[in-house]
Amino acid sequence: MLGGVALACVAGRAEAADARHRFSIPPRSYADALIDLGLQANVSVLGTSACGPGGRAALTGRYTLEQALGRLLAGAPCRYRIVDARTVRILAAEPAAPAPVRSEPPRPPSLVAEVVVTATKRPVALDRLPAGVSAISREQINATRAIDVGQTVGQLAGVLTTNLGPGRDKLLIRGLSDGAFTGRTRSTVGTYLDDAPLNYNAPDPDLRLVDIDRIEVVRGPQGALYGSGSVAGIYRIVTTKPDLQDVEYGASASLSHTEGGDESHEFDGYISLPLIKDHLAIRLVAYEDVQGGYLDDVNLRVANVDQTHRDGGRLSVRVRFNDSWRLDALAATQHLRSNDSQYVLIGMDPSTGPRRANRIREAHNNDFSYGGVTLHGEFDWGSVTSSVNYVHHVFSSQFDASRGLPDIFQDDTVDLGAYVESTRSNMLVQDLVLRSSTRGSLDWLLGVYAARTVQRNPSTLDIFLPGSVSTAYREFRKDRLTEYAVYGEGSYDFGGGWSVTLGGRFFQTRVHTTADIDVGDQFGGPRSFDDARTFDGFSPKISVQREFANGDLVYALISEGYRPGGFNSSGFFAIRANRTTFAPDRLRNYEIGVKLRRLDDRLRLRAAAYYNDWVNIQTDQYRQSGLSFTGNVGDARILGLEAELGYELPFGLSVQLNGLVSDAEVRNPNIPEFALAVSGELPGVPNVSGGVLAVYQRPLGERFTLRLVGEASYVGTTSLSFDSTNPTQPRTDNYLRAKLAAEIASEHWRLTAFVSNPFDADGDTFAYGNPFSFTNVDGIRQATPQRPRTIGLRLAATF
Repeated sequence: MLGGVALACVAGRAEAADARHRFSIPPRSYADALIDLGLQANVSVLGTSACGPGGRAALTGRYTLEQALGRLLAGAPCRYRIVDARTVRILAAEPAAPAPVRSEPPRPPSLVAEVVVTATKRPVALDRLPAGVSAISREQINATRAIDVGQTVGQLAGVLTTNLGPGRDKLLIRGLSDGAFTGRTRSTVGTYLDDAPLNYNAPDPDLRLVDIDRIEVVRGPQGALYGSGSVAGIYRIVTTKPDLQDVEYGASASLSHTEGGDESHEFDGYISLPLIKDHLAIRLVAYEDVQGGYLDDVNLRVANVDQTHRDGGRLSVRVRFNDSWRLDALAATQHLRSNDSQYVLIGMDPSTGPRRANRIREAHNNDFSYGGVTLHGEFDWGSVTSSVNYVHHVFSSQFDASRGLPDIFQDDTVDLGAYVESTRSNMLVQDLVLRSSTRGSLDWLLGVYAARTVQRNPSTLDIFLPGSVSTAYREFRKDRLTEYAVYGEGSYDFGGGWSVTLGGRFFQTRVHTTADIDVGDQFGGPRSFDDARTFDGFSPKISVQREFANGDLVYALISEGYRPGGFNSSGFFAIRANRTTFAPDRLRNYEIGVKLRRLDDRLRLRAAAYYNDWVNIQTDQYRQSGLSFTGNVGDARILGLEAELGYELPFGLSVQLNGLVSDAEVRNPNIPEFALAVSGELPGVPNVSGGVLAVYQRPLGERFTLRLVGEASYVGTTSLSFDSTNPTQPRTDNYLRAKLAAEIASEHWRLTAFVSNPFDADGDTFAYGNPFSFTNVDGIRQATPQRPRTIGLRLAATF
């Protein structure tokens, strides 16, 4: 079979090599010109940063790929190697023959370089997309030690995450929050691993970012391309693919100590092996880390209760059948275990300060497994991509439910209980995309989508009496969701830099929910639930953009996002009729933006202003009993301004700034359903947030390089609930997160010393931890302080 694959790969190579393409590349830096070449020739160009940020090159006319590369890079400080007819690798220029061979120090991670992103389901240069788009490169991920999603958000404008705990958080983009809690509603942010959606209504699985090629974020609703679950935007993790030419491998290890807590450690490694050169390769990734606890529980008499252990790995395979067809397969798994929650209780005893005082450990698990195959084919007219992905996601939480039991059961002797909720989700997704080539004035995309999701949610409340344990509440719920969609986009270039894009998605979603609830006779006895609904509609998109000769871009965009409705079943008593169902919600986005380049592309600015109209907002809330329900809280209008600025100074310093200012007003509140006065702001998101990243690099002799990295992000205060009647409604603090690092690097080795939270700040990042004791009683409230100052060392090697 492998011999047949190899023969197939050879077929057609000669004619592909002789193919001539029409190029129209205006004067740009070498890196940007290569990106244009890749887009116009429909090939992958890898390693454009090897050319550095400067230079000037242009190309017009019909040439073969080799001719175009030769003309474009004449006199450049870099060279090219054609891996195959669809892949080009850019390398640093070889030193002149008489010069002695010297090791090349690693280049600093560019914070302003152009990046090609594929989150829009086609390869497009980031600064030429009419949308709020950001990307974090592999080099930037490594330089900042952003080992998971939560450590990347400070580098992205308008991207935040809650801080409930590892494997329990939800992503928020542009201040579009449906609440701070995770429940039945579809996520507002679609999180993807390559082409696979990671969650439906689950918390972020907190995947460790090992051997990742880049992070892509598209802000604003993406209903036309991605359907439901992308009301606020897309967060996409792009893995590094196997190298068909060379062996690559690397590993890292780190040790750190948290003040007042336990030690932490991290180990990870990867290897890429070409099994049949140019045709078949595999890539293996493995990792393990332990995050030491730092909170003490005075009731349980356990120190550092909140330790978290995470391990996982990936196996990817790339097969290139010939110059037109390739197949990528990926399998991934991760297991995450937290021994306890990370919140404290404020106000118990002013003399002791914040502390934990639970009677039961609150453990949390989040296990994620994935398998997917993507087949990609190239033709003269364009390309076809078909992906099939299967996601298996299991997560569970245990809570100390003791505090609310006397009120629920009207019995003071019932005062010790544990509530356990679990979710077992299986998702099968098929996505077929046809794309045109980029050679003409019309660029189009057509897709067909189908998904089947089955979720099983067992939950129990056990109460402990002297000499016995009984189950006071048990529910087994099953949700079956089927989605079908046809979507497309078309862009037309009118000339003079003007282009218009029209797109949309026709969709249908069917939701079928069954539940069996077992409660005591005092609550009405056992009951069952069985209902189904179908939701369908159309989600449009339109944009107009103007690109100038110097690379500047201005655009206007209208887009939509939506989420289907669903059902409520949980509760000690039967659900009231007006709470049995929750309706779909829809968000329409009006946006104008600008992307500028100045000072020989060393300065780049991306900014956007937007107005959002969110109708029938779905939200997950908790009853006094601690059990959750989902409802439509009302409508909202959101105004916002976001910006990202990057600048590379000539002496080795790169600086990146980002910020978001937003203002939300909740209107038409659904008072009858919520039976409370709804506040005028969206909970869980501040009005102001921002971040700064600075990287300085200089050589130390001929073999070593010094790199200094500083990062800080600010998050403003916010409430955690829509309830405006509670005068003691929990609010987070204004807080600043900071990290510093110093690194000595050679060609293959890097030694890094780092410190996070260097000022040992203890601001409340998330004023919530347990739904059964969430309400402020007797001046006692929940808070989630920042992790104390942590100092560590990391050793890494790449070959």
